[in-house]
Amino acid sequence: MQNHIALVTGGTGALGGAVVAALLEAGAHVVVPYHRAGDLSALRSRLQLDAAAALSGEQLDLTDEQAVQTYYQAVAQQHGGLDVLVNVAGGFAGGQPVHEAGWEVWQQQFDMNLKTAVLSCAAAVPHMIRRGGGAIVNVGTRTATQPGANLAAYAASKRALLQLTEALAAELRDHEITVNSVLPSVIDTPANRGAMPQADHSAWVSPAAIARVILFLVGPDARIISGAHLPVYGKA
Repeated sequence: MQNHIALVTGGTGALGGAVVAALLEAGAHVVVPYHRAGDLSALRSRLQLDAAAALSGEQLDLTDEQAVQTYYQAVAQQHGGLDVLVNVAGGFAGGQPVHEAGWEVWQQQFDMNLKTAVLSCAAAVPHMIRRGGGAIVNVGTRTATQPGANLAAYAASKRALLQLTEALAAELRDHEITVNSVLPSVIDTPANRGAMPQADHSAWVSPAAIARVILFLVGPDARIISGAHLPVYGKA
């Protein structure tokens, strides 16, 4: 990944931070748009990075179309292009039957899990085309592929993300841009352990393990893979 410019949305979270660490270790310069002031500094501390680490970023609302376009343009101009986009940004809300969940829950889930990815892909793709190729990985969920009660808004937003992945793969094939998704189940994070203290944590997959799969998908050995949805839930 030497001389590659990689942008990671949601890069300050548990999985996103692991993806950032894997890309940095592989030699990429990593750009992280973050949500709250101080998030990037906290990530640097958590990853124990020195001041010379090839990590940069700015505070950005990933649901603001114009702001996303402007920022991605600035990143491409500053670094000479954009090679990799990993859409980790998203979140879960709901946990209610469809007839009890108001539309605001659905809107929130589609904004967090689909809109952020759509806007980021739309802003990044022209720069990848000019670069002569690239790679995009979207983080979906196992829930998007199977029935589940009280998860409709979340599952629907993530299932739409899979359709986005397939459409982009078809559209960008001739531009040498691969587009794939990974499908985690329960990820072994402090937040999930706190929420489910009685669960079998040994069956969960670590963020670092998922990050290594993502690193493979954006690397040179995965150029023949596009439009795939890879399950990364191990025994969970």
